[in-house]
Amino acid sequence: MASPLRFDNRVVLVTGAGGGLGRVYALAFAERGASVVVNDLGGDIKGEGKSSSAADQVVEEIRAKGGKAVANYDSVEAGEKLIQSALDAFGRIDIVINNAGILRDRSFARISDADWDIIHKVHLRGSFLVTRAAWNHMKNQKFGRIIMTSSAAGIYGNFGQANYSAAKLGLVGLSNTLALEGVKYNIHCNSIAPTAGSRLTQTVMPQELLDALKPEYVAPLVLWLCHESCQENGGLFEIGAGWLGKLRWERTVGAIIRQQNRPMTPEAVRDEWSKICDFDNATKPQTIQESTGTLYEVLSSIDSGKGISMNSTSQQTTSSTTIDPARAIGKKLPPSMYQYSHIQPILYALGVGMSTKEPDHMKFLFEGSQDFCCLPTFGVILAQASFMSGGLSTVPGLNIDFTRVLHGEQYLELYKPLPTSGEMRSEGTVADILDKGSGAVILLDVNTYCGKELICYNQFSVFVVGAGGFGGKRSSPKGKATANPPNRPPDVVARDVTSVDQAALYRLSGDWNPLHIDPSFAAMGGFERPILHGLCSFGFSARHVLKHFANNDVTNFKAIKVRFAKPVLPGQTVQTEMWKEGNRIHFQAKVIETGEIAIAGAYVDLASSVNSLESKAAVQDVELQSNLVFEEISRRIKDVGGELVKKVNAVFQWDITKNGKTAAQWTIDLKNGSGKVYPGKASGRVDTSFTLSDQDFIALVMGKLNPQKAFFTGKLKVKGNIMLSQKLEVILKDYAKL
Repeated sequence: MASPLRFDNRVVLVTGAGGGLGRVYALAFAERGASVVVNDLGGDIKGEGKSSSAADQVVEEIRAKGGKAVANYDSVEAGEKLIQSALDAFGRIDIVINNAGILRDRSFARISDADWDIIHKVHLRGSFLVTRAAWNHMKNQKFGRIIMTSSAAGIYGNFGQANYSAAKLGLVGLSNTLALEGVKYNIHCNSIAPTAGSRLTQTVMPQELLDALKPEYVAPLVLWLCHESCQENGGLFEIGAGWLGKLRWERTVGAIIRQQNRPMTPEAVRDEWSKICDFDNATKPQTIQESTGTLYEVLSSIDSGKGISMNSTSQQTTSSTTIDPARAIGKKLPPSMYQYSHIQPILYALGVGMSTKEPDHMKFLFEGSQDFCCLPTFGVILAQASFMSGGLSTVPGLNIDFTRVLHGEQYLELYKPLPTSGEMRSEGTVADILDKGSGAVILLDVNTYCGKELICYNQFSVFVVGAGGFGGKRSSPKGKATANPPNRPPDVVARDVTSVDQAALYRLSGDWNPLHIDPSFAAMGGFERPILHGLCSFGFSARHVLKHFANNDVTNFKAIKVRFAKPVLPGQTVQTEMWKEGNRIHFQAKVIETGEIAIAGAYVDLASSVNSLESKAAVQDVELQSNLVFEEISRRIKDVGGELVKKVNAVFQWDITKNGKTAAQWTIDLKNGSGKVYPGKASGRVDTSFTLSDQDFIALVMGKLNPQKAFFTGKLKVKGNIMLSQKLEVILKDYAKL
């Protein structure tokens, strides 16, 4: 049985905790070890009056059971005072439960200004003020859990509760934004819409129903959402009577009413109304980027009523496209953020054909793998939001018809292996604009950062059909050029059959263009059925190169360049033909069923050649005693890695010598994911590195050699953050014994 959820050393503030749900929350947290601030103004359900007795009684209950609690009698409008009570009594604040509320039920016609204002002051503004007072404390300690109490009335509406409904739905919006802003500080915010017997619900529920809806049936969800092991963030949950469920927005596929050079009329809306309201095949956007990005793609792509055609690059268009390079070149697009966990890299790997049938694919599909890592081409996913969410439409001098926009070429360069999770910021710039006669090419440079560290660089080459002829240059030194393969048979040929659901799977990585899923949309573009994403074929070929010329070592991947020539249909076979020329692997992707080239002029640049890879692998000396120790550390850390990552938060590299030469290298990564130990250099930045002989390492582990003495006598060399080396004591003491 899993261990019970505990809140020892956590400090919880529960507003409106003098009775009902708040009281049950306070008692439940205290029972599981938390120190609780019991806040209650002591007024009636209309917010009138004041008394200390309600909060005092709950505090007495907690203390009588051996728990720790203090009372606070302030209104939630005095948010700073509530948080200060927690700091004064317990020295910190970890969890805020915004539960306090009142009612001023009136039919809409009878709501006074006072009825409206006080509901918003207590529910919405009160939650804002309390949470704001706690926010910086949570940021500084890199932990916080916040609950907003919404209501079914806010989600669905309820007669006589217009003021209450508006405030309660406002809390959901507040929670969603706090979830986004707080995630990098390990602050999670969720909303609940509870149905439980309380003084607020007694006015809208019969007594027999109130008796059946115990507040005790709501508290378990609140405690789970507030536990440090819970990663839920930005969720909305309905709960009551022992049932709970998660809510999300749903949107119909809808209909495009606007047509190029025609007015948009209410009659057209009327004629398409059934389609507009048809929830068959509805989408479920989860972020504002997905929402606005989908609208941007769909509405722009069907502006002319003809959709996108990848075979129409020679056609002219009568659209009102105008391009002014002088105004556009050098302009920056709005920055985009991409936050992800291990799920997105795994989903991407599946989307580009990885399979558990292949043992060497597991490092890309299983987060528990000792060598878990991202496919290098996942770097395009980090950057594509800057291009796909409508950023180009904000650039002055680019008045273009987005129905004529095609993805022509792609370049990706990695400066370090991609993190398996994190929050990335991408900054796009219009690098140059070329006049190709039949169209224009926009070179979009996108740099992607993790914090201040540059992770990767993408260049999107965007072809705008019919936008040429403005007298611009035809080439640019800023463009990453393609390269033709050698004039000889390929050195290696690899092929994969794509699944008929390949596009449906790949689109989950963020490219929601219906061209790849909707048959009717694809037909408007001239295709017999939905086509595969070009970047999906790109991923197939890139991993073929990575496997055959880099042994799936992502640290050896430097850059990739491709030109998209023809589409691939899901279910067709992608054959990658590869030629090795030094550290550059030329390749092209061919569709076996048609013989057509789908990707041309492509190459992958490797950081080192195959020979150097082999020599690197030979460095590991199998006769070293230290290898046994590191293997044992690896086995034991797998069971408790998550705990050690929290305690240590560092990456250590060991250079083990024999006869004065480096014989082996080991990395202990207790900073990323759930931690891992693996042979070789660290795949990312190292916090502290150690060099010592195999013999001295064994003496160190067995306690026969004092670390300080070894350091001062020169037997142990340390680089980087020396203070972090102190955290190794627990590893060598508890996890390295054979």
